Amino acid sequence: MNWIDKLERRFGRYGIPHLVNGLMLGQAIVGLIVLFFNWKFAYLVTLNRDAVLHGQVWRLITFLFQPIWLGSALGVLNLLFYFWIGNALERLWGDFRMTLYVALGVLGAWISCFISGAASPNAIYLSMLFAYTWLWPNQSVLLFGLIPFKMKYLGWFELAVWVWQFIWGDRFTRISLVLGMLGFLVFFGREIFFWCKDTILGYKRRRDWEKRNRF
Repeated sequence: MNWIDKLERRFGRYGIPHLVNGLMLGQAIVGLIVLFFNWKFAYLVTLNRDAVLHGQVWRLITFLFQPIWLGSALGVLNLLFYFWIGNALERLWGDFRMTLYVALGVLGAWISCFISGAASPNAIYLSMLFAYTWLWPNQSVLLFGLIPFKMKYLGWFELAVWVWQFIWGDRFTRISLVLGMLGFLVFFGREIFFWCKDTILGYKRRRDWEKRNRF
């Protein structure tokens, strides 16, 4: 990630402090408005190509506040979970890298929107979970505050859901799922490639050794 180091040295002052806190606060406020005041309000913040082209440029940013936690089985716990993992990443990376990570996902969502007509922030927030899981796979957390499990298992589950949606989704869904993960792919793509390569080669070596030593 040398090029990111160079960007940080040159543009580090442009990092947004407490970015994750702002995103989660926006998610909470929009969700409360939708729940208690006007359920149609959610449509005013979504990212829609036709609306943007007609001058509603605020949607290029406000789509990040589209309440992904509403309708979830975990609800507010889901929101708090993203608050927790997002702040952990921000403490590790600092303001600039966290801003760059989110900005790459936003750029991917914009491209997806203008190709397919709309985009959601789901993949951007999911990419934060993947980043946390990649960095701390053996971190233990409590499901429902009671059941301990390791982050890597949640990561594999979410990856399976992502793959399922990619396989069965239409072309535009696939574009959105991939481009929304742009931050994760840029930050960790090289590491993941070599991890997959080493895993496959290790499997082949074990299989060859077993064949040679079979009686």
